Amino acid sequence: MQTLHVNGYDMAYLDVGRGSPLVCVHGTLGDFRTWYAVLGPLSRQHRVIAVSLRHFFPEHWDGLGDDYKMAQHVADVIAFIAQIEPKPVDLMGHSRGGHIAFRVAQARPDLLRKLVLAEPGGELDATLDPAPPALAEPGARISASAEKVGDGDIDGGLRIFFDGIDGEGSWTRAGAAAKQQLRDNARTLIGQVHENRKPYSKADAQSILTPTLFVGGADTKGHLPGITRALAPEVAGAQTAVIAGSRHWMFEQAPQEFCEIVLNFLAS
Repeated sequence: MQTLHVNGYDMAYLDVGRGSPLVCVHGTLGDFRTWYAVLGPLSRQHRVIAVSLRHFFPEHWDGLGDDYKMAQHVADVIAFIAQIEPKPVDLMGHSRGGHIAFRVAQARPDLLRKLVLAEPGGELDATLDPAPPALAEPGARISASAEKVGDGDIDGGLRIFFDGIDGEGSWTRAGAAAKQQLRDNARTLIGQVHENRKPYSKADAQSILTPTLFVGGADTKGHLPGITRALAPEVAGAQTAVIAGSRHWMFEQAPQEFCEIVLNFLAS
């Protein structure tokens, strides 16, 4: 593990392999360990740099303070990439990290060569989805999970979050290592309730100029597949890949296929 001083914070990251840089951004409750299943294959062709965002493991945050914001994490990733050579870099984000990567591509396309969005998280505004009731789903789940965590019921809060994305009973079936990673980052849910994340708009999607690949799991539940279906047609030239038999953490459930898809896209 290494660190870079970014906007007054020491951002931890893993740096493995050689070649053109591929910066990887984890999602909610993740950290640089999120990408363990694919670090080996990806690092055979790229220098893979997996970051831990502000307040995630190895920090054990207490949930206090007001700097857990979407804008702060986007600014941190931009400042981090600005210190990486050579540029432009390839950028890959999963879930909430996909939202961050999307916003980085909006703000600083000059830093990026290609963009991979693995089921990016977030909400859609009325220009992309005229049916707002579904928009409450992710926010309500985060709030319910965060309330449990704040009351000291860590596993109860994580169960609400995990089962809501990967299906009923997923938390119970998860392995010990996966559960521990989520526990290590549980209090970041408290910050996420008030992160001020803006919904995607059609104009946002149409502003993305970086060559983009969307990757999804064929069996992912909930609202996330709809995010990809709404965004991908509006991003000029975007490619989409769906991995059969996998869900939201598709790079853990089908790592070989995920790596083949990503590496082919980055090489094209």
